[in-house]
Amino acid sequence: MTYENLDAKLVNALLDDGRASLRSLAEDLDVSVTTVSNHLSDLEEEGIIEGYTPQVNYDRLGYDVTAIIQLKVEGSALPEITDRLREEKRMVSVYEVTGEFDVLAVGKFRDTDEMNDGIKSLLTHADIKESNTSVVLNAASESEQFELDVAE
Repeated sequence: MTYENLDAKLVNALLDDGRASLRSLAEDLDVSVTTVSNHLSDLEEEGIIEGYTPQVNYDRLGYDVTAIIQLKVEGSALPEITDRLREEKRMVSVYEVTGEFDVLAVGKFRDTDEMNDGIKSLLTHADIKESNTSVVLNAASESEQFELDVAE
């Protein structure tokens, strides 16, 4: 096999099974274990693969309330607010965005009381000018990753 597209194929194989052994990856990609190991190390060093984590089903752990929180923030306070949100353990995603609001955060909570308490605590910050919270009724797709295109 040529090594053309090997990195993309390796990433795709790991997306399929993040716990695959080097040996099984090498067999699937028809290359040596050393080649897989070297390419994997390069992908990690380049920051393309940032880590290996389990996919947690928060609903099954009792975190069945997902909230999308939009915030208008005083311009100079934006880094402080996003840092504070990132440190909140219930926030699974925090984005600086364009449009009417400046920040969009996604949080997971055990119930609406916990969500309400968390949001009220956040809104005590003087530089948050406005907020809008939506509760997710159904997650049609969540935390999905996609396979890389591989030229054949």
